[in-house]
Amino acid sequence: MVSHADILSLCQQSAIGKRLPNALYIHLTALDALDAQLQEYETLGRQIAGEIEPPTLIKFHLDQAKISYLYYPDFDDDPHPRLHASLQVDFAQEKAVYRDYRHSENPPILHRKETFVTPHYPHYEKFAQLTQQEEEWGLLNKRSGFSIGTLKHWQKWLSVHRVNIEDHRVVAMETTVHTTYAPVIERYKAAMVRKELSRPMRLALEAELFTPETTFFDYGCGYGEDIKQIAKKGYSSGGWDPYYRPDTPLHEADIVNLGYVINVIEDQGERQEALLKAWQLTQKVLVVSAQVLISAASDRPIAYADGVITQRNTFQKYYEQEELKTYIDRVLEVDAVPVDLGVYFVFRDRTQAEIFRASRFHSRLSTPRIRIEVRRFEDYQELLAPLMTFFTNRGRLPKRGELAQEALILEEFGTFRRAFQLVLQVTEEEEWEK
Repeated sequence: MVSHADILSLCQQSAIGKRLPNALYIHLTALDALDAQLQEYETLGRQIAGEIEPPTLIKFHLDQAKISYLYYPDFDDDPHPRLHASLQVDFAQEKAVYRDYRHSENPPILHRKETFVTPHYPHYEKFAQLTQQEEEWGLLNKRSGFSIGTLKHWQKWLSVHRVNIEDHRVVAMETTVHTTYAPVIERYKAAMVRKELSRPMRLALEAELFTPETTFFDYGCGYGEDIKQIAKKGYSSGGWDPYYRPDTPLHEADIVNLGYVINVIEDQGERQEALLKAWQLTQKVLVVSAQVLISAASDRPIAYADGVITQRNTFQKYYEQEELKTYIDRVLEVDAVPVDLGVYFVFRDRTQAEIFRASRFHSRLSTPRIRIEVRRFEDYQELLAPLMTFFTNRGRLPKRGELAQEALILEEFGTFRRAFQLVLQVTEEEEWEK
């Protein structure tokens, strides 16, 4: 069998098919035009898969020894056909995994169909003309920061531009007084111009997450200052951004930064997709940060979706501190470690997460000393001791069911937050924030 390194080289050199940083896609009819070794490799994939229906597209994975067979039954007729099913063949494990998308509400769709086929394909010219029109309308502009790879996102993007796709042609919508349009959010304007490391990256360095061989990738890097600063410190450093670095290949790294990204994405599906993608690239630690609500509601700009639109026409989702942790934990099925206001570390290895917790909240911290004598605190000191210990260990207040003394504390104070305010009256508040 030909080596995967050879497959990678042949795919990158192929003049046939649609090349992306991590894959080569070709239409079934173009298979015969590929290099003989790629054809042989694909044949081995079919042998593992067994008897299968002829696919529409074949995907050669460049980052792994895998082939996927993709089924788009409406490829010829639908300008942007929906994926109905996929069959992924893993050469290392010699097994195939089938996935059905027919009932998906937001399936993947195709763009630039002419790139999958040869120029001799019957509909090549029609496909190419549609792509040209879409480029002229700005529909395929990577710098927009808008994901168009799934049906719902594409439909929303068409609505923003007030166009439809009919019979492989871009057609402007008719304007009526009753039509309402989603505002065009200019996400790229949310990128901050800095000349120093961001706060999340400073925290990662202070926490000694970086070792001499550590690799770093900034997912949604904006202007790329963290990439430069981390590289200056001698680490392998890279990053991607849909507006400022759209053509940079995505790749896995030990530490991945998702810095103030999810709070500027107005679409909840895309927001979740960004978090999942960053986690997919993470080998050891994902650093997630987002804006945390600290101002009164009356000070905020106009509401939109589950956030606000700023004066710069960017979107901001302001999280509560615990809400941010809950969101990360739910989407990634993890137990994110709170590091600072709006900053969490997510460890790939749960044992490493516990070691980090222990070093952070035991070795470096002790329960803050009582600085003044307050009669009321003395009355409740024994009751509040478990709450203080919990905060020392976890860096946060407990949730329902996490503290054995919950009923007694809540009966007396109503909430854990109110109980902890009494603790803060007799301790140095800064010590709890270490």
